[in-house]
Amino acid sequence: MVQQSIYLAGPDVFWPNATELGAAKKVLCEQYGFTGHFPLDNEIDLSQLSPFEAGIRIYQANIGLMNHCDLIIANMTPFRGPSMDVGSAFEMGYMAAQNKPVWGYTLDGRLYSDRIEGTATDQDGFSIESFSMVDNLMMVGATDARGGLLTEPMAETLDNHLRLFEKVLQQIQKNR
Repeated sequence: MVQQSIYLAGPDVFWPNATELGAAKKVLCEQYGFTGHFPLDNEIDLSQLSPFEAGIRIYQANIGLMNHCDLIIANMTPFRGPSMDVGSAFEMGYMAAQNKPVWGYTLDGRLYSDRIEGTATDQDGFSIESFSMVDNLMMVGATDARGGLLTEPMAETLDNHLRLFEKVLQQIQKNR
């Protein structure tokens, strides 16, 4: 069987120990017969670029990396708000549009609607999505269509991320 490549999405790239987390996830991928690709693996020289140009270069490099991967595992734990990281959401959509399996995990087991104050509407009168899902229906739908989503309420620590990430790898391996 050909070794599958996995794009490792999530706000992990913003963590103070991002390189350590990415390396640990790649080691776990290898243990389960996969090749993991972390966005920080891209070796690009940004030193001569403006911040805008650097952002576009990173975008292009990540698109290239996703194009060469067979599937995606996204850390969907809420980041900087009640929902998952918006860049990771884009990456999940990009992979889904290519009909590649989309897997995700979250350490926050609460329903999306429970993370937002209000009942049927928020403080500004906008309706709150209430489909008994842990995140936006489009993100959960992407994992449901060709992959899976593991949810396990626990503290957001490096060890817990790796523990749940490994469970995702086990599920992918079972579904091969």
